Amino acid sequence: MNRPDLFNQIKKKDSYLCVGLDTDINKIPRHLLVHKDPIFEFNKQIIDATHDLCIAYKPNIAFYEALGPKGWESLQKTVEYIPKECFSIADAKRGDIGNTSSLYARAFFKEMNFDSITVAPYMGEDSVTPFLEFKDKWVILLAHTSNPGSSDFQVLRTDRGNLLYEDVILNSQKWSTPDNMMYVVGATHPDKMGGIRKLAPHHFFLVPGIGAQGGSLEEISKSGLNSECGLIVNSARTIIYASADKDFAAEARREAMKPPAKGCLAPGCSCPVALSAS
Repeated sequence: MNRPDLFNQIKKKDSYLCVGLDTDINKIPRHLLVHKDPIFEFNKQIIDATHDLCIAYKPNIAFYEALGPKGWESLQKTVEYIPKECFSIADAKRGDIGNTSSLYARAFFKEMNFDSITVAPYMGEDSVTPFLEFKDKWVILLAHTSNPGSSDFQVLRTDRGNLLYEDVILNSQKWSTPDNMMYVVGATHPDKMGGIRKLAPHHFFLVPGIGAQGGSLEEISKSGLNSECGLIVNSARTIIYASADKDFAAEARREAMKPPAKGCLAPGCSCPVALSAS
């Protein structure tokens, strides 16, 4: 998916919501366990209930890897079921020496046909560039993540005088453009969002941490939106586990209809999401 296609979805749906498919076999409704592939059945019903409200889906690969070959099969069926107009994100956090990254890129972009993949940049340029060689595919670099441990290393001061995550953002922009690179910027650091937007004014940010992790959608929208929206806001547990009963898909839809699937929250923002919601 290219940048104009992604932006058109945002405008068409008046949404910058990404539904995280962190599908845990121990948390899905028990009545689904009678299905041959309960993970896929759960994902299928969630997608059916929300695809007109969101612009992206993000399977967390660990939830599928943990189930072995059956989990990979469920993942493949899920990716194939995601509507083509929705942006698909492999939340895999890969990143290794060049030849290994090339194989990861082939696996997720060519074999599984994801639109994008999250990548850990800390082995440097040669660990990232193999992912950038695929047309209309995206790299989403970990920059300032939403977890508590992000303060262990990401905010250390480097010899350039920047914080480490700032150097990641600044240096990586030499490798590619906003047309195929995004950054992970956690909603749990709203005070940093404005400064990060200044470092990368034209890039999209994948924003985890809304909902269960306590991030504020309104705060990150005020300082993170740009002229093409520039945010893909992920919500997983709050939506997909809204109910454990047979109405789980309907409840997921009800939860997904709240912002950011119902317009922008940033007062005075000029992005199309805000304009169409006003």
